[in-house]
Amino acid sequence: MKRTALVINLLTTIVILLLSSPIVASARQDQDTAVIDAYIAAQARRERGEEYREVRKVVSGDLTHDGVPETVVLYTIEGQRGSNLSIQYLAVFVRQEGKLTALTHAEVGGRGKAARGVELKSIEDNSILLDTLDYGPKDAACCPSVKGTTRYILSGKVLREQKRGTSQRHS
Repeated sequence: MKRTALVINLLTTIVILLLSSPIVASARQDQDTAVIDAYIAAQARRERGEEYREVRKVVSGDLTHDGVPETVVLYTIEGQRGSNLSIQYLAVFVRQEGKLTALTHAEVGGRGKAARGVELKSIEDNSILLDTLDYGPKDAACCPSVKGTTRYILSGKVLREQKRGTSQRHS
C-alpha cells in the first residue's frame, strides 16, 4: 500500500511539473520581455526618440564562457529630438538570481550619425554575429548597399567589435 501511494505521488508530481513547465517558461519570457521593454523605453526617453519595435531582434547564447546563456537584443531608436536620425544598439542582458538584468549596450549602426545598417544573426563561439550594410559612395541615405559582416565579443562589461569585412557592392 505504501509503495502504491509513493508511486502515485511520484507520478502526480511528474505530471504537475510537465504541465506547469510551459506556464513557468511563458511567465519567465513575459518577465524578460518586460525588462527589455523597460530598458529600451528608458533609453528612448533619454534620447527623446522612439523605439522602432517592429525590427527588434532577440537571441540567446553564451558570451561569458560560463555555460549560461546571455540575452542579446538589437534595437533601433529613431526620431531623436524630432530628427530623422535612427541609431541601432546591441544590449546584453544577464540572468541574476533568476531575473534578467541589463549588463551593457553599444551603438552598432544606424542612419545619419552611424554609417551602416546591421542585422543580428546569432551567437556563436562566444561572439555576436551581425550582417552589415555600409554606405557606398553613391548610396542615398535610405539605401546602403555594401554587404559585410562583423562580430562583437563581451569583454567584462564592454562590447567590443572584433572583425569587420565587406563583400562586393551590389546595387
